[in-house]
Amino acid sequence: MFSKVKKAPVIDKSAKNRKLKEYMIGYLFAAPVILGIIIYTYVPAVQSFVYSFFNYDGFYTMNFVGLNNFKVLLTIDPDFWTVVKNTFIYAVCVVPLSLIVGYLVALTVNNSMKGITVYRMLFYLPVIIPGVASGLLWLDLFEAGPTGIFNKLLEAVNLPRLAFFSKQETSMATLIATTLWGVGGGMVIWLAAFKNIPVSLYESAKIDGANAFMRTIQITIPLSTPMIFYNLVTGIIGALQVSSTMIIGGSSGKGVGDSLYFIAVKIYHDSFGGAFRLGYSSAFAWMLFAVIGLLTFIVFKTSKWVYYED
Repeated sequence: MFSKVKKAPVIDKSAKNRKLKEYMIGYLFAAPVILGIIIYTYVPAVQSFVYSFFNYDGFYTMNFVGLNNFKVLLTIDPDFWTVVKNTFIYAVCVVPLSLIVGYLVALTVNNSMKGITVYRMLFYLPVIIPGVASGLLWLDLFEAGPTGIFNKLLEAVNLPRLAFFSKQETSMATLIATTLWGVGGGMVIWLAAFKNIPVSLYESAKIDGANAFMRTIQITIPLSTPMIFYNLVTGIIGALQVSSTMIIGGSSGKGVGDSLYFIAVKIYHDSFGGAFRLGYSSAFAWMLFAVIGLLTFIVFKTSKWVYYED
């Protein structure tokens, strides 16, 4: 008896070519974005890493100094601990406050009442306003003199005027308050998390006698932990790179008594503020990158509290 010989599978070359053509069209459309990321992100990042080992002014002088920029940064620079302290104080205050306020705002607008879309839009509007415009707006509102809008309101109710950004003791708190104006981005993410929670869970909890507070603690927050985690990570990354104070921090961008002098502001000043120490500022930028990477790694490693549905 002769065994049957299996025929080789017939490959549809036309289907294969059609699929390849679809891939090529997709890559063609994505090419401008990919090239933009390579040219404007990866290439400058590599250049910055190289510059961090040189004494470079951005024009002519470029002398190799090894790790000396990092050594000077950690041991000699008188501004190092000031900017680190200010940045971490800002981050420690802003990140949890943004999470809490964003959640409360989302909880408020998470209903089907008439006109709720308008309120959601109003809460989200500050997110799309350019930083320069919002910075100038806050300067006018928090003007320490008699022309300041908030001080006029305080005087109208017989309260003393406040210095806001014009005093070292109040400038950080004022900046944190202005930052919370943009919690609309977090609100949208919270709303997306709320929409993914099955309504049947709330109905079952109501039948069991759970009030609104218990439903929030036992259902809403546990099932929203992926969004809490996302907001936490992005909040830490963003807060450690705060730089909007160059607008509201006075002519130097540092605030009164260096109270708003942050890491990103120092990097900018060392690069383009007259010193033109591109090598030194690159070293600081990469140190900030390392700190952000380390903190992000720690957050990911301690994320067992995050609940993911199977």
